[in-house]
Amino acid sequence: MTATMTRTVAGASLPVAGTWSLDPSHTAVEFSVRHLGLSKVRGRFSSFTGDVVVAEDPAQSSINVSIDVTSVDTRDEKRDEHLRTNDFFDAPAFPTITFASTSVSGGASDWRVTGDLTIRGVTKQVTLDATFEGTATDPWGGSRAAFTATTEVDREDFGMTWNAALEAGGVLVGKKVKIEIEAETVLQAPAAS
Repeated sequence: MTATMTRTVAGASLPVAGTWSLDPSHTAVEFSVRHLGLSKVRGRFSSFTGDVVVAEDPAQSSINVSIDVTSVDTRDEKRDEHLRTNDFFDAPAFPTITFASTSVSGGASDWRVTGDLTIRGVTKQVTLDATFEGTATDPWGGSRAAFTATTEVDREDFGMTWNAALEAGGVLVGKKVKIEIEAETVLQAPAAS
């Protein structure tokens, strides 16, 4: 059955055209940032929605994702509360992070998805390095496709400038934030033939 969920375009294996929705219970939206210039603090968002619309022409595909800022989880409740304040995400004023793609390019297993990332009401263009990981049929007959994507952003570009200077030099929280996504999607509607 997997063969019916994929197709070959210019030598690249791709999912069939259609709308694929994120499965929140099998998708991870995670980030990491340096602490004290040493280790990385890792966090995730547990509440989000999104669709990957795979077009017949892969370059015409699109991705739209919305993330609930209040669902941030770094395994430390005090830190999570601080991240929701105006020092960082300002969740009361800006409850969602959004990403809307503007272009898709690449081929084989290496794709670049460029789009508008909006955090705290500030929109910046970012490019994700993405990989199509394959398809499978779940035990209930659903068609699933998996993707991974990574990018790095400067949090200060989005107005998250809070920091604390260290006595020995340097700062408490790094500026660069690595974003990693492991997405499992479910085919909602195949494209009309």
